[in-house]
Amino acid sequence: MNSQEFEQDDGSLRRVLHQWPVKTPLPPRFQEAVWGRIELTESRAERWTSLFSRLLAAIARPGLATSYVIILLLAGVLAGYWQARLSNAHAEEALSTRYVQLVDPYQAMHH
Repeated sequence: MNSQEFEQDDGSLRRVLHQWPVKTPLPPRFQEAVWGRIELTESRAERWTSLFSRLLAAIARPGLATSYVIILLLAGVLAGYWQARLSNAHAEEALSTRYVQLVDPYQAMHH
């Protein structure tokens, strides 16, 4: 859609909206409440933008970036170690159950 079509559609939309009768009055201080919500939304967006830019500025410093990478690597190693322990515990339990069943096939039925 080019700008000329948009302006033409915008003009026809304005005509239709001006012809539309509004029978219900707006609540008191309606416009003030709308602008308040707009300002709140903009301030939230500014806060996130500010936080993000401060975070990027902090990470741009070599010392902080290095410590951040080290922390992430340690977290990954610890998560991998924990996952490996769980996996080994399950494998050990399964192997011990199979061994007992091989030695005495009826042993598993008694328990």
